[in-house]
Amino acid sequence: MKITRQKHAKKHLGFFRNNFGVREPYQILLDGTFCQAALRGRIQLRDQLPRYLMGETQLCTTRCVLKELETLGKELYGAKLIAQKCQVRNCPHFKSAVSGSECLLSMVDDGNPHHYFVATQDQNLSVKVKKNPGIPLMFIIQNTIVLDKPSPRTVAFVKAVEAGQLVSVHEKQSIKELKEEQGLVRNPELRKRRKKKKVGGPNPLSCLKKKKKAQDTKSPASEKKRKRKRIRIRNKSTPKVSAQQGAEG
Repeated sequence: MKITRQKHAKKHLGFFRNNFGVREPYQILLDGTFCQAALRGRIQLRDQLPRYLMGETQLCTTRCVLKELETLGKELYGAKLIAQKCQVRNCPHFKSAVSGSECLLSMVDDGNPHHYFVATQDQNLSVKVKKNPGIPLMFIIQNTIVLDKPSPRTVAFVKAVEAGQLVSVHEKQSIKELKEEQGLVRNPELRKRRKKKKVGGPNPLSCLKKKKKAQDTKSPASEKKRKRKRIRIRNKSTPKVSAQQGAEG
């Protein structure tokens, strides 16, 4: 039974990897219901999830999920401890927290760009997740972790992409990266940096003018020295002339 379960997981992972760019480390978003089910089934998530998915995993949650578990009281205290050991991902609900299910849905909006897995026991949340293509869904049944097969919406989306009717988010990202490498798309940040460098540079003409002024200040001092030397020569020559005149007399 365990071998067949891993075979199905490997097949489903290959589907999400090839069509949506899902890769290791697998980021798994947990809600309170999944943590509570793992606690009841005595499932060691940090040990069993990497074995089941046959790869590196990261257990994640959000502030809204932690806040929800705190408000529910002592009954979910153990689930809260499990969630607190997970990595907390930033959600857009900084000012006012929302329910855990609503928060997890917001984390996988716009094509699930961060390739999150959603792990939940909430049936309503699972139905909403399946309506968005490309989101791996996980749950616990009979004290075992299960990766759900791709939803019909996800399969239909992949078929439309293969038929050329749609372009997946993964393909859009790869096309954008190829264009940037070939220089077909200019990065606006590079333009801003270049403009800042041109404006901030020193003016070479101003530097040349300062050097000329320094040379001009030295010239009058040298002229004064020359004039003083000429005056001294004239004073020494006057007594010789008077002595010659007395000899002639």
